[in-house]
Amino acid sequence: MAVARGDEPADLVLKGGHVLSVFTREWLDVDVAVTGGHVVGLGSYRGVQTLEVEGGYVVPGFIDAHMHIESSKLMFDQFARAVLP
Repeated sequence: MAVARGDEPADLVLKGGHVLSVFTREWLDVDVAVTGGHVVGLGSYRGVQTLEVEGGYVVPGFIDAHMHIESSKLMFDQFARAVLP
């Protein structure tokens, strides 16, 4: 939360890119703050490391997270026990 508020620097800040907001479906010219491997904010941020993306396109959260549980040949409860901590 401190990084998202701007109180602490992010681990990595991506600067100079066109960022797709997955909430509004608009392209924004903002920084992307990353801490602990997670996107923590879009806006104006400072970071321990900075990566200039030079007009590139950044799509945070654009991960194909779907899966086919039936391929495991397990019932849902068995699959959950096998993969969840």
